[in-house]
Amino acid sequence: MSSALLTVIFGLAASLCWGSGDFSGGLASRRANPSSVIIAAYAAGFVLLVALALLSREQLPSALDIMWGAVAGLAGAIGLAAFYQALASGRMGIAAPVSAVMTAALPVLFNILIAGLPGWLQVSGFLLALIAIALISRPEGTKGRPEGIGLALLAGCGFGIFFILISRVNHNSTFWPLAAARFTAVIFLFIAVRVRGQQTLPKRSLLPLVLIAGVLDAMGNAFFVLAAHAGRLDVAAVLASLYPAATVILAAIFLRERMTRIQAVGIVLALLAVPLISV
Repeated sequence: MSSALLTVIFGLAASLCWGSGDFSGGLASRRANPSSVIIAAYAAGFVLLVALALLSREQLPSALDIMWGAVAGLAGAIGLAAFYQALASGRMGIAAPVSAVMTAALPVLFNILIAGLPGWLQVSGFLLALIAIALISRPEGTKGRPEGIGLALLAGCGFGIFFILISRVNHNSTFWPLAAARFTAVIFLFIAVRVRGQQTLPKRSLLPLVLIAGVLDAMGNAFFVLAAHAGRLDVAAVLASLYPAATVILAAIFLRERMTRIQAVGIVLALLAVPLISV
């Protein structure tokens, strides 16, 4: 199987895991402090990643790879805290796609600077994907600035920086650097929660949602690292950033959030963008 095809498969797998995990985490954040939800979800993800590293007998990473993972974890924690707060305060179908635009744009710009422009078909796919995400983010009948838009943009910046930093790890390392990212994020968020005097962990009734979010988020990160290692960072980032489609569809099914014609067009454009990016 070619490296380009692997990038597409892993990138889309990451988007599916993240979109589903964000829906679960967003639901839990509506009933608890988002930081406490992330702490519990990241702790579950940390255990899973360590287990996968041990089961796969992955070699211990270098100090540099640990550093990349740790710094990426801080960026991801800030992004996810803002994102869950946006999901809790606004509509999931708006917050998720808005953050995805920034999430995709930053790695694309970074990779163009260090690796140059990809082929014109891929560039067309990037533009089509960004347009698709923008359409999904602006449902019909929405006037003014949607609630939670600022937090969604901050989340996108955190995610985009996470993409860039975690892609710097050695190609032989996947699970250990991600585990380091999770560990750093948990420590950072735990200190922040304690300083604010907030609840450290969510209620027991929310643990199933939190565990699902943690496992899916960790698997999404692993798929993204594999995608970035298999091919170009910008291709992996744009495909992985299509995660709002899963969030929007799940919100429509379970929360009865109406999927408008504009959102439907955006999802169709996203599907059309995938084969262009895959070339």
